[in-house]
Amino acid sequence: MGPRAAVVAVASGPVACSFVAWALVAGGLVGCSPKPTSDTSDAAADGPPWALAPAAAPPRPGMVWIPAGPLVAGTPPGKAPRIPDEEMVGEQIVMRPFYVDVYPFLNEPGSLPSVGIPHAEAIAACEGQGKRLCTELELERACKGPQNTTYEYGDSYRASACGTGTARAPGPNGMNTACSSGFGVHDLHGGAWMWTASAWKRDPAKPGLVAVRGGNGAPGELVGRCANGRGVKPTVTSNEIGFRCCAGEANPFEVTVAIARGEPLSLKPPDGKIAPALEKLVRSDPAAPKTGSFTVERMWIWRPFGNEEIWIGGGCSETIKSRGKKRRGGCGIVLGREGGDAPMSLGFIPTDRWQPTLTLANSSREVFMYGGDEHGAFRRKIAYDFGKITLGEKARKKAGKGDVFE
Repeated sequence: MGPRAAVVAVASGPVACSFVAWALVAGGLVGCSPKPTSDTSDAAADGPPWALAPAAAPPRPGMVWIPAGPLVAGTPPGKAPRIPDEEMVGEQIVMRPFYVDVYPFLNEPGSLPSVGIPHAEAIAACEGQGKRLCTELELERACKGPQNTTYEYGDSYRASACGTGTARAPGPNGMNTACSSGFGVHDLHGGAWMWTASAWKRDPAKPGLVAVRGGNGAPGELVGRCANGRGVKPTVTSNEIGFRCCAGEANPFEVTVAIARGEPLSLKPPDGKIAPALEKLVRSDPAAPKTGSFTVERMWIWRPFGNEEIWIGGGCSETIKSRGKKRRGGCGIVLGREGGDAPMSLGFIPTDRWQPTLTLANSSREVFMYGGDEHGAFRRKIAYDFGKITLGEKARKKAGKGDVFE
């Protein structure tokens, strides 16, 4: 795997240093020293930094007060869906309190969100109300709520809650009444994307982009997550991009992602650590052969995206017949996604009687798997969709056309 995503604090002070000391120093990402203080009382030991801040603030019409507290930013590697080269790895950061509009600008229930204006005009519109554009991590905090859920309404995807998964034009504010976060912020998804005050720093090859959050599109399970975002040129005017205003001192944290890439598909000898872990996954998979033990005889590392590795073990099971003779049983591949101490199973795919072979397909996200059954050779396309495997139908060689599969 490649380097972890990092949060960069662009300001100093007790809040930033508390965060660094707690979340980053162990990883060697960032460091800072808090200002010396003569206060030796036990007040600082009464709880985490955010617990010492006021839990509430004077109300502002049309705005929600987001208290100071921790944001689990991005998506941990063990969860799916996830875009590994665009979001953080579930790092916990301490956010200072701020206000956020209940609805997208004009921030009125029943009104259509203001769209089709460039980034600079969105900034000016918020400033004209004595506010500012939200940062992208502030919108993620407002979306995940106090429980740091994957979606504003919980950890399980529900398309109907925010009307996600479609390409329809944004509807009126408040149209999806269930689309509300644990903090009471509405319409963070299912409508227009929202300009933020944050630069998009995921791809050095595309400088000058601005991060937008929220929005809609397919697949809804991916796009509708609180951690999802994308980079857009600040001069773009689109009826799919609006904005939302915040108030209070801006949180100084920015998202930067160091992207590690490698050969999309590489063959390697089975080792003494990953191969046994993959064999263990086979034993618990209902689709795997049940005759004899499955042995990983060849291994591949598949890198469909930056910062993502899929471990693939190919082999066959063996069953002992009479007089001590052995024959190959069912063959196939087992796929495991890195998930800490052991790979997370992405499933077993049979190649029937033949030892499996893999080749890269049309992009790094797709590979061809070759096998053989009683009807002869076949191949199947395997696609990796942000944490899930999609398997194509069997294709066979057409007579007289060499290696052409149909």
